[in-house]
Amino acid sequence: MIKVVVIHGQSHKGSTYHIAHNIALKISEDITEFFLPNDFGEFCLGCNSCFNYSEERCPHHKKLSTITKALDKADVIILASPVYVMHASGPMKAFLDHYGYRWMIHRPSEHMFKKQGVCISTAAGSGTKSTNKDMADSLFFWGVAKTYKFGVNVAAVNWQSVNEKKKNAIDKSIDQLAKKIIRNNGKVKPNLKTRSTFSFIRLIQKKGILPTDALYWKEKGWLNKDRPWK
Repeated sequence: MIKVVVIHGQSHKGSTYHIAHNIALKISEDITEFFLPNDFGEFCLGCNSCFNYSEERCPHHKKLSTITKALDKADVIILASPVYVMHASGPMKAFLDHYGYRWMIHRPSEHMFKKQGVCISTAAGSGTKSTNKDMADSLFFWGVAKTYKFGVNVAAVNWQSVNEKKKNAIDKSIDQLAKKIIRNNGKVKPNLKTRSTFSFIRLIQKKGILPTDALYWKEKGWLNKDRPWK
């Protein structure tokens, strides 16, 4: 069964929650959900411990570990945030900040290169495009093989106020998206942009900018012929 993890960028159950939760249900029954900031609400301190030493040296590592394990086990990662001043919510941004060490330029997890990701955002008006980009940037640099974006202007401040016609249109759209994700499960591979970025960073890592990162890439065999998506 497909494993789905949903990271909600808010703790209230509004329009974004309902859409993210519903698409997860259409994909699978094996769903794990986290709500920010209730399940994790710490701000990155900029101490650089994750970069210079290990992610385990992060002051918030223990609090974050449950979510990290769920991300690694999932086949599909859903990041969902309502639009906050044209961008992702503060809790979502603070959460993503903690995974800077997992960007391709540092120590990406090989698990990510075979996963699918979904970015979901809603707004009463505009801003879904820039909000989804906030989240999609992290998925890309984590190495997630394929990412879908779903943004919708609901013209309402809560789910109850969204008219039925729009709700039906949303349901039809996420039904189609869920079917596509199910068809692609276990079959996705990084696109040319991801592979090209990885190859460029590989050249940087051969120079050994940060010892921790250089050792990681060497141990993974990525400085030679091995690749995380194979």
